[in-house]
Amino acid sequence: MGDNIIKKNVLIGGAWPYANNSLHIGHVAGLISGDVIARYHRQIGNNVIYVSGTDCHGTPITVRAKKENKTPAEIAEMYHNEFVQCFKDMDFSYDLYTKTEDEFHMKNVQELFKKMYENGYIYEKIDLQPYCENCNKFVADRELLLTCPNCGKETKGDMCDCGYEPKNEDLVNATCQQCGKKTVQKENKNLYLALGKLQPKIEEYVKKNKANWRPSSQNETEKYLKEGLPEKAVTRNLDWGIDIPINGFEDKKMYVWIEAVLGYVTACKKICIEKGINWEDYWKESNNNIMYMAHGKDNITFHTIILPGLLLALEDNYKLPNYMIATQYLNINEEKISKSKGNGITIRQMLDNYDSDMVRYYLIANGPEKKDSNFSIEDFVAISNAEVVNKYGNLINRTLKYKGLTEIPDGKVDEDIRKLIVSTYENAGKAIENLEFKNAVSLIRELVEKGNKYYEEQQPWKQQKENIEEFNNTIYTCSTLIANLSNLYEPFMPKSSEKIRKMLNIDKCKWEYIEAPKNYKLNGVEPLFERIK
Repeated sequence: MGDNIIKKNVLIGGAWPYANNSLHIGHVAGLISGDVIARYHRQIGNNVIYVSGTDCHGTPITVRAKKENKTPAEIAEMYHNEFVQCFKDMDFSYDLYTKTEDEFHMKNVQELFKKMYENGYIYEKIDLQPYCENCNKFVADRELLLTCPNCGKETKGDMCDCGYEPKNEDLVNATCQQCGKKTVQKENKNLYLALGKLQPKIEEYVKKNKANWRPSSQNETEKYLKEGLPEKAVTRNLDWGIDIPINGFEDKKMYVWIEAVLGYVTACKKICIEKGINWEDYWKESNNNIMYMAHGKDNITFHTIILPGLLLALEDNYKLPNYMIATQYLNINEEKISKSKGNGITIRQMLDNYDSDMVRYYLIANGPEKKDSNFSIEDFVAISNAEVVNKYGNLINRTLKYKGLTEIPDGKVDEDIRKLIVSTYENAGKAIENLEFKNAVSLIRELVEKGNKYYEEQQPWKQQKENIEEFNNTIYTCSTLIANLSNLYEPFMPKSSEKIRKMLNIDKCKWEYIEAPKNYKLNGVEPLFERIK
């Protein structure tokens, strides 16, 4: 990217994982897109802020804490620390990975909440809610048990496995999970978000941006808008969460979804203050900023409807997200990952047994980009060995560890290979910008295959004896190809890309054609990948 081109300010938000269980590979398959796009934008020279954090509040954490005889804070902190380590080991390049228990987040979310209240988008309402006379408390939907009106199976009150979301009328006579007694309906005063009032503006926003979204985001959002957006409670009777900054609601906490999605604003603000840059360059509307949201398909409407609705309710020129990178479900051995079945594989288990670049490669190249995909260890091993070790690893080994080679020769790059490299940058770059990461990986893999084919055809083992100039050209061409592959694979396999740059003395990682340094002494060239047994 030339110096005369104005750099864009790019904000990427990765969905906030919930601190009540370990991260399974399905979670990471839904979040890795954010890291791909962040790394790519840094390579093309844009200013990037990439944020996420741990969602620490809400009922499931209090339920888990009771079960384990711990405080909700202890549970949230335990999982937060685990998440931090997992993302670090997966080489996620967050500028800030924070948590909703963070002081800065809590204080700033309260200010945003107050602003929406003052603007008239959050209002007071008394309605009937399930109350357990035995436990002497209003019961959260997740703590209720009822028969799902859609599939007839027993479900919790927030969401059934069949995808049905119980409505208020479905919760009448539901059972309190804690004591097993039937609940009664009792009047309760809460604050609500006037989504209906915001619907025309949200529709206008969706119409303008949905072409940048994957089909699942478009379809799910259209469905909700067609049904008409209901008012949504923003307060709950809980002990654990963020206090409501409005008089008369001291006994309530902020509903977890409202403060978690606003975490994108607070996290960006926090890291910008730390870096000494203006957070409004990312979060206020201008022609020079772009925004991406990476999440799983179960979080679509929180990003396409709720987040834009909250930002519009602030009436303060907030930028609304341009791109929604929604990922489908990753199933395991043809089954949906389910806590009750206990069939999930945690990302920690994968990282303790396999190379992180191989895990990343698999989740991108074979992940649930546009439709549900299936994961099995057998498939992971077969693809890692065939595509990463045998093709990519082999090209590096046979070139840089060529018997007797001590330095990169002073050769010429084969013109056809040079053209192939340049067109791969162009086409893979377009694919990444179109959120087609599988396609981008496929284009880079084709370049690796063509490199191996070129190597075979040139037969450097013969050239070395018969024509040293041709041998030098072949090895130099392949070394240059490897140097460029370290750039091209950077968003997908950053650890091995960095190792190649060290081997070849390349200091910058840009999305543009480079040539290997001539006569550079090859020290410490090691195989990048080990075959998985």
